[in-house]
Amino acid sequence: MSIAIPFLALLLAGAVAAYHRLRLAYWAAITLTLLVACGLLGANPAATIVAAVLVAVIALPLLIAPVRKALVTAPLLKFFRKVLPPLSQTERIALETGSVGFEGELFTGDPDWNKLLDQPRPALTDEEQAFLDGPVEELCRMTNDWEITHVHADLPPELWDFIKRNRFFGMIIPKAYGGLGFSALAHHKVIQKLSSVSSVVSSTVGVPNSLGPGELLNHYGTQEQKDYYLPRLAIGEEVPCFGLTGPFAGSDATSIPDYGIVCKGEWNGANVLGVRLTFDKRYITLAPVATLIGLAFRMYDPDGLLGETEDIGITLALLPRDTAGVDVGRRHFPLNSPFQNGPIHGRDVFIPLSQLVGGPDKAGKGWNMLNECLAIGRSITLPSTASGGAKFGAVVTGAYARIRKQFGLSVGRFEGVEEALARIGGKAYAISALSQATAAAVDRGDVPAVPSAIAKYHCTTMGREVVSDVMDVIGGKGIILGPRNFAGRNWQAAPIGITVEGANIMTRSLLIFGQGAILCHPWVMKEMKAAQDPDEKAGLEEFDRNLFGHIGFAISNAVRSIWFGITGAKIGAAPGDAYTRRYFRKLDRYSANLALMADVSMLMLGGKLKFKESLSGRLGDVLSHIYMTSAMLKRYHDEGAPQADQPLLAWSFHDSVHKIENALSAALRNFPIRPVGWLMWALIFPLGRRAEAPGDRLSRRVAALLMAPNEARARLGDGVFLTPCDNNPGGRIDSYLAKAIAAEPIERKFLKALKGKGIQALDYPAQLDEAVREGHISAEERALLQELREITLDTITVDDFDTEELRSAGYRPPPSHNGDRSREAA
Repeated sequence: MSIAIPFLALLLAGAVAAYHRLRLAYWAAITLTLLVACGLLGANPAATIVAAVLVAVIALPLLIAPVRKALVTAPLLKFFRKVLPPLSQTERIALETGSVGFEGELFTGDPDWNKLLDQPRPALTDEEQAFLDGPVEELCRMTNDWEITHVHADLPPELWDFIKRNRFFGMIIPKAYGGLGFSALAHHKVIQKLSSVSSVVSSTVGVPNSLGPGELLNHYGTQEQKDYYLPRLAIGEEVPCFGLTGPFAGSDATSIPDYGIVCKGEWNGANVLGVRLTFDKRYITLAPVATLIGLAFRMYDPDGLLGETEDIGITLALLPRDTAGVDVGRRHFPLNSPFQNGPIHGRDVFIPLSQLVGGPDKAGKGWNMLNECLAIGRSITLPSTASGGAKFGAVVTGAYARIRKQFGLSVGRFEGVEEALARIGGKAYAISALSQATAAAVDRGDVPAVPSAIAKYHCTTMGREVVSDVMDVIGGKGIILGPRNFAGRNWQAAPIGITVEGANIMTRSLLIFGQGAILCHPWVMKEMKAAQDPDEKAGLEEFDRNLFGHIGFAISNAVRSIWFGITGAKIGAAPGDAYTRRYFRKLDRYSANLALMADVSMLMLGGKLKFKESLSGRLGDVLSHIYMTSAMLKRYHDEGAPQADQPLLAWSFHDSVHKIENALSAALRNFPIRPVGWLMWALIFPLGRRAEAPGDRLSRRVAALLMAPNEARARLGDGVFLTPCDNNPGGRIDSYLAKAIAAEPIERKFLKALKGKGIQALDYPAQLDEAVREGHISAEERALLQELREITLDTITVDDFDTEELRSAGYRPPPSHNGDRSREAA
């Protein structure tokens, strides 16, 4: 036994040093001290000497810098340069323009959670809150989504006028230019509330405040461009759109075939230097009504009028709609959601260089500009839209499930419906936390490339899942379209968010982990820059520093992964309170797993990793759910750690960690190099998988929260339009919940009398009258039951139409076949 003790001491010292990320010199000193102690306590002398020699063989060459660089760093640098994946222009610019916020901690394997919890709680200014309570509330009251989607196929003129007059298009434009100058959080809150009443209205408001001329000019425009266009955009005098996507260039925007040739031409009666454009764009929101068109194109200077560079690159320009040669096509009709959307074409369209965004100095820098604005815009509009729909769906469907009865029981009491309600509530909580987190990141000054991709993908995906469950719960109420339907249009429009601003399949399989593994990793980007340094000596020095930091980091994450796997992440210090501390420990485990998997995948697969989209997607899921659960915990603590919210937090958290382990399991089982996958399984799941999906008891608690007035339900529904009015059937249903619950004991008493044959009448009002006469209920209770019947009818009633009401205004029915045969017979 004494022979093994020195080697056990060696392993123990290495594990402790790796777990706590001690420097190599400290590890060597601690290990040698333990070995001396082993010798003094009677361990086998030969074994002790062998262990000490092992320490010296490992430590000395690595601690002597010249030896380390010559024997280890230089050969590895040469190898690294060979396996370094080539980056396309799109990827390189995406990495250069993104910034790293707290998501960078998730790649460390040991996140500093206090950095997250110490971030200021997102809060609106008094002016922003007043805008939500005033113009936004009024716009919601004015909105009749059925008339927008079925009657007008557009916003009615009074809504367009109200939106422009109240500067909804100028939320992100600074006050100095006549805009509202709102924070990203306020932008998020406005879109969230509008989307709860009409996705057409929220899209119309969201697009000018997302990627488009306003944001581009604000960041990159010349002073002359800002002075002229921003005030006009702020008050809606100019309606903007932005043309990026075309038939042959969707996600790979840098390959756009639209081009502009530098030349001289006529502009406002003068012969000036400019660009002659040819372009073909589609899916452009607001294009049919836009007066100012932003355009991305590739700029060429074959005659050298600007310099020696012929292919200048992606460039952005501003085109007034009435520019000669611009052709705004007919409208697209995206899944029966008639927000203004359509194609734009142009041939031989001449504009002066002064119409380039940022002027001639910004020519060729369009993709950098777009990437930064995409990261910001993608953080707000679609996640906020999904949040509004999910929160609204959760509270209204909960009320519906309590009011709607089958077999004498609220449908929400059936276990199958409880499961759906739990998914709705849990995912709404997660979407809300995630969308707010990315808005807060923008307000902190981040350019959140990775969080915006996470939020866009997961908010829209979960939003589609929520509305699917809503439709299942409300049944016929959801499938019969009309003014009383609060969910059908959201169901129809759900795939739109999945498709736009980067298709979700691409976002998951390429962007999230593909960007995150390089941009957020604490060492990889530094190593890449060192490897590409033209100064060989400086590059070697920098690579040496980062390489050995990276090696220690990888060893630490391997040790932390196996330790957390054995202990179930139940041991160790963690922030939070008595309730959330266990959650933070679990996330420490998955952070170590993610960092380890990222390192092993990049080392084993090198440049091939970017083509392993299934592996990238699964590791992206791990990163996403760690980030998402971080956002949930931040939200929970920001709101004062309310005990009432714990079922929602618990359901969302357990759903995410179950998906994390599913993703890790699938990544390991399908790892391209099978022996490596087996080894990694032993490190990550030494005792097997432990995370389970939310159980029935927890799901029942979440469902119960949605079906009764309480503070957790109120917080979940905060920020969506629940005002009961003629145009808001969901708001009316929600307002009925308390009344329906108050009437339930009386209803049970009345139904007991009916079953007991004590009431002979068949008509409901007559039954109530008889129940009063027979003393089963009082006159006051009869009034409550009558009101319950009325609100139940409004809750469950659907619409019907004459055939002519459903026909298109331009439709003319063909002659009847009977009429044809009659004429033939005649």
